[in-house]
Amino acid sequence: MDPSSDYASDPYTWEGLSGWKSYRTLRPFRGMYWDVRRRLPWYWSDIRDGFNYRTLAGTVRIFFINLLPALAFQLDMTRNTDGYFGINEALFSSALAALVFSTLSCQPLTVVGITGLISLFNYTVFAITEECGIRELYPQFIAWVSIWAAITHWIAAISSWCDYMRYITDFSSNAFGMYVAIIYMVKGFQEVTALYYESNPMAAYLGVVIALCYFFSVVMLEMVGTTTLFTPSIRKFIADYAYPIATVWWTGFSHIRGHIRDAGLARIPHTRAFYPTTDRPWLVAFWTLPVKWVFVALPIGILLTLLFYYDHNVSSLTAQAKQFPLKKPAGFHWDFFLLGCTCFIAGIVGIPLPNGLVPQAPVHTDSLTEYKDTLTRSKEKDIEPEDSDWVQHNRKVVNATIVREQRISHFLMALALVGFMTGPLLDVLHTMPRALFAGVFWAVGFSGLTAMNITQNILYCLTEKRFVDPSDKRTTLKKSRIMYYVFWQMLGVTFSLAVSFTRAAIGFPVIIISLIPLRWILLPRLFAEHELLILDAPTADADTVLASMGGRPTLPEVRMAEEKRRQQAGDGEIGDGSGSGSTYEGTKGMRSREGFKDEEEKALEGDEVREEARRGFQSSLQTGHA
Repeated sequence: MDPSSDYASDPYTWEGLSGWKSYRTLRPFRGMYWDVRRRLPWYWSDIRDGFNYRTLAGTVRIFFINLLPALAFQLDMTRNTDGYFGINEALFSSALAALVFSTLSCQPLTVVGITGLISLFNYTVFAITEECGIRELYPQFIAWVSIWAAITHWIAAISSWCDYMRYITDFSSNAFGMYVAIIYMVKGFQEVTALYYESNPMAAYLGVVIALCYFFSVVMLEMVGTTTLFTPSIRKFIADYAYPIATVWWTGFSHIRGHIRDAGLARIPHTRAFYPTTDRPWLVAFWTLPVKWVFVALPIGILLTLLFYYDHNVSSLTAQAKQFPLKKPAGFHWDFFLLGCTCFIAGIVGIPLPNGLVPQAPVHTDSLTEYKDTLTRSKEKDIEPEDSDWVQHNRKVVNATIVREQRISHFLMALALVGFMTGPLLDVLHTMPRALFAGVFWAVGFSGLTAMNITQNILYCLTEKRFVDPSDKRTTLKKSRIMYYVFWQMLGVTFSLAVSFTRAAIGFPVIIISLIPLRWILLPRLFAEHELLILDAPTADADTVLASMGGRPTLPEVRMAEEKRRQQAGDGEIGDGSGSGSTYEGTKGMRSREGFKDEEEKALEGDEVREEARRGFQSSLQTGHA
C-alpha cells in the first residue's frame, strides 16, 4: 500500500459484506495482513525520521517514565509474592517488550512495559495458590496462565477481534484511565506505609518527606512547559527532563552526610547481573505442573487476555489520540499478536507480563511532538466597572505541528533497560531510596487524574458561571446533566476499585470491558444526541488509526436521532431530542421549518448533519477531549 493512500477509504472493511464473508472468525489473518501491508512501506521512514532532537528528548523522558514505575511495581510484587519477582525480572520484562515492539510492531509509539494491573493480577494469583495449598507451584501455575493467555491473544488477533476497539470513546477510556490513576495514587500511599514496617521511624519519616518533595518537583517542573517563563526551548527542555532532574536531585539528597545519610533509608535491593532474583534458572519448568492445575489456569488466562485486550489497545489508542497530528497508519491486530508472543516468552521465563502502559501511553507521543507557541492578541473590556476602556492582551496559544513518528526512541530505551541489568548500573539503582518510588506513583497518577475528562467536567461544574468561556459547548447543557454523565463514568471506576482490593480482583477486567456496551447501548437512551456529542467523543478519530479497525463506526446516538428525525419528517415538528432529559434549548419547543425548506437547503443541511455525525464535535481542552 502506498504511503499516500486515502485511509478513509481503506480496503480493509466489513461494511456491506454478507454471508460467511461478514464473519471475522471465518476469515482468519485478514486484519493482521492488512496491518502489515499498510505499515510496511513506512518502515524505512520509521528509522530515518528518528534522527532528530525530539527523539533524544523522547527517549530520556519515556525511559524514566517506564523504568521508575516498573521498579516501583516490582517492589510491590516482591512484598506480595514472597520475593519471586525482583529487579532483574522487571528490567528483563520491560526490555523484552521494548525490543519486540520497537522493531516488529505496527505502532512503535505505544510503549509496552509493567503496569499496576499486572502487578495486582500477579499477587492476586499468588494469594489464590496459597489458599489452594499449591504455593510451591506458583511459578509453574503463573507460567501456564501466561501460556493460555498467549494462545487466546493469538486467537483474538487472527480472528480480527481488535476491530471492536473502534467503539472505544472517552467515556470508557477516561473511566479506565481514572481507575488506573487512582490505583497509582493508592500504591504510593501503600509504599510509604510499608516504610514504617520495614525500617525505623526516622528513616520512614525522611522517606515520606523525599516522596512528597519528589512528587512536587516533577509536577512543578512539568508545569513550566505550560507557562510563559524563559524561552520556548528552555521551557520544553525543563518539561522534557523533569523526571531525570528530580530523580538525580533527590537521590543525591538522600546521600547527604550527617543525619540524612545515617537515618538508614531503605534502598533498592541489590541483585546479581542478569540472574533471576530467586535461586532458579530463567526457564520455568512449566511441564511439571499437574494436569488438573493446567486446566484451572485456563479461565484465569482468559481473564488476563480480557485485561490486556482492553488495557493494551486503549494504550495504543491514547498514544494515537485525536490531539496528535499523526500521519502513519496503525496496526492493532498485528500488535496484539505480538503481545501474545511476549506473553508466552515472559511466562516461561518467569517475568511479569508486559503490556501497554496507562496513563504513560500518550507521554511518549507527546514528548515526540513539536509544539509551536504562538502569540495571540485580543481586546478585552471589563464588564465591571462598565465605563472601562478596551485593553489589548497578549496570550500564548500552543499548537501541535508535527509528531516525530519513529522507532529509534523505543529501541534505544530497550538497549538502556538491558544496560541496567549489568553490574555497574545495578549498583546505581541500589543508591536510589525506595521512598522515591512513592513519589513516582503519585506523580504519574496525578498527571492521569488531571488529564481525564471526568476531572475536567467536575471542575467545570464547580466553576462560577460568569467566568465560564462562552465558546465552551458545555454551556448549552445543564450542569446536572453533566454530573449525571460523570456519575455513570464513576460508577464503572468505583466497581473496578471495589473488586480490585478483594480476592475477586482477577475478575475486574470483566467490569472494564462492560463499559463499552454500557456506552453504546444504555447511554444513548439516557442522554440526548446533543449531550453525548459534546460530553463524549471517539478516543482516536484519525482515519490512519481507524483504518486498522475496519473504519469509522456511526455513533449510536446519531443513528437513533436520524431514525427519529425520519419518523417525524412529515409532521412539521420535532421533539426534544433523541434521549430523555434533552437540554438543547435551540430545538426545544420550537416549530420545525422542515416542510418549508427548498431542495438546495435540505441538501446543504444533510451534508452538515452527515459530517457532524462522522466527526462529532471537534476536540477542545475545555471538554477534556484534547
